[in-house]
Amino acid sequence: MIFRCSLAVLLSTLLSLLADDCLATTTLSSPDQHLQLKVELSAQQQIVYSVTRDNQAVILSSALGLQLDVADFTQDLRIVKVSPKKLVQDSYEMQVGKRRFNHYSAHEQILTVENTSHQKMDVVFRVSNDGVAFRYVVSDPAIKFKKFIKETTSFSFDGKSKAWLQPIAVAQTGWSNTNPSYEEHYLMNIPVGTASPSKAGWVFPALFNSGDNWVVLTEANMDGSWHASRLQAMSPGGVYQLGTPMAAEVFTDGKNAGPLLAETRNTMRSPWRIIGIGSLPVIMNSNLGSDLAAPAIKLDKNIIKPGHASWSWALLKDDSTIFEVQKKFIDYAADMHWEYTLIDADWDQKIGYEKLQQLVEYGAMKNVGVLVWYNSSGAWNTTKYSPKGQLLTAAQRKQEFSRLRQLGIKGIKVDFFAGDGQSMIAYYIAILKDAADAGLLVNFHGATLPRGWARTYPNLMSMEAVKGLEFTTFGQADQDAVATHAAMLPFARNLFDPMDFTPMVFGDIPKIERKTRNGFELAESVLFLSGIQHFAEIPEGMATVPAYVKSFLQTLPVSWDDSRFVDGYPGQYVVIARRAGKAWYVAGINATDSDKQLNLDLSFIDGQKAQMMTDGDSSRAFVQQPVRASKETRITIKPRGGFVAVFE
Repeated sequence: MIFRCSLAVLLSTLLSLLADDCLATTTLSSPDQHLQLKVELSAQQQIVYSVTRDNQAVILSSALGLQLDVADFTQDLRIVKVSPKKLVQDSYEMQVGKRRFNHYSAHEQILTVENTSHQKMDVVFRVSNDGVAFRYVVSDPAIKFKKFIKETTSFSFDGKSKAWLQPIAVAQTGWSNTNPSYEEHYLMNIPVGTASPSKAGWVFPALFNSGDNWVVLTEANMDGSWHASRLQAMSPGGVYQLGTPMAAEVFTDGKNAGPLLAETRNTMRSPWRIIGIGSLPVIMNSNLGSDLAAPAIKLDKNIIKPGHASWSWALLKDDSTIFEVQKKFIDYAADMHWEYTLIDADWDQKIGYEKLQQLVEYGAMKNVGVLVWYNSSGAWNTTKYSPKGQLLTAAQRKQEFSRLRQLGIKGIKVDFFAGDGQSMIAYYIAILKDAADAGLLVNFHGATLPRGWARTYPNLMSMEAVKGLEFTTFGQADQDAVATHAAMLPFARNLFDPMDFTPMVFGDIPKIERKTRNGFELAESVLFLSGIQHFAEIPEGMATVPAYVKSFLQTLPVSWDDSRFVDGYPGQYVVIARRAGKAWYVAGINATDSDKQLNLDLSFIDGQKAQMMTDGDSSRAFVQQPVRASKETRITIKPRGGFVAVFE
């Protein structure tokens, strides 16, 4: 009897050990089997993962983990459950972005881990053909209040890999303490492990090249319950760790400050941590940033109207915000067949609500909608521009948005946010929701990266979060760097999310020597994705272009049915094709100082012919050249020049 009991205990122990060993490692492949994710426990009982593509290591063994104030899921863990693998599929439509109809397919598996206090956390993994995603979920009822302390998520690269990264500015620096706002130049083709010049770290999306593979890191599904993350400034050995916002990056009225980091009494869900992986065309054609965003809120589709807009402030600055000039820019938008005009800062003082009503009515007669600017700020910066402080509470927003709708205003541009703290992210989302309820379109400036919000909130037309054209009008240094900067943006900042760069100048910029050719400027109208494209050019500059260029801009589509990466290299040159209906718009820019001779595969356009608009002999001249789409379409782009061809 004693022998039988001992044998039973031994067998039970062996089975338990075998079960634990089976649970200690799991693998998950993409539907096409090219990507493979491996998750296991390290010797220190940490969760670690690695990713390969076609048997080539892409992400080396990297840590996962979450520490809360009353629960540590960073070490001394065991895997207690592994869910069956399942196929997750999703289809959705977007009017703002590179593709109208999108389909997502991935294999999913959930690992449940337990710490030494018997507290549990789920880690949800997904592997699609274009990348890996994971998120943390803490729903253990024994943990009543969940307060974020740190996240040990890391991304480890081979030492030979290269990076294209944008530093994030230190909070409360810059003009009127308006940093950070994702408005820095990229460091390009740098060795992994290079420290950020800013102690605040690096922004998303972050681009890497590792052997035959390209990798983009970002996050999505920000619901206001979590802070926005970034990469830490230091990455010794090519190991990049997630970082958190700086202390000042919170919503505050000057007396009370909202939370900086995630905390909740409900289920705690992190945003999806996204690792896009593949060849450069795979990365460029991917939509992972919106695939993993939350589905769209209910919204009257009649108000979701992307478009193009005239905008006086880009070149004419503050003095242009007066009634007569804004009326002129309504006429300009009408002449260009553009849908909107944007009236910028201090309109409430220089024009006023009564005169604004007159501009709205005048615009309505010409089928031009009016957009107006707001200062988001409470006490978190020292900006003076107005209207200021009118959107801080739900009651204020309801009152102001109701007034705008009664006036006939179509949308708002909201500027000068404080950064990435949880309370500031919640503020963004509150504005989006209240604006949606009021039937208003939204554009955020001085802002964070949207992280998929254009899918979740279809009234979000665009966000700045970029060192845009306005900086090239402030000083020569930014103008000198604009070509390579613009050639970087489709590969990172504008890869997944709409971007209000405010492109395109054909004439002169006051007190600045423009360094790009006109073909380069024209190509930006197709290359850069924004729900409302605010063109910087003024009527006088538009009057200098040939009739065929003006006609092109009068009929340019406001949204795209499909997009396809054709050729390019980050920071050097890029060619992208976008389709609207049956017409393909192919645009390219060359940021280098030499002619770029390209042999483009345009066979998907099936032999159609077009008149290509490109640069003439001088930097301000246009010419037309015949071009035929084929397997080997030969095009030469002049230094800091560009082209657009429409195949109909």
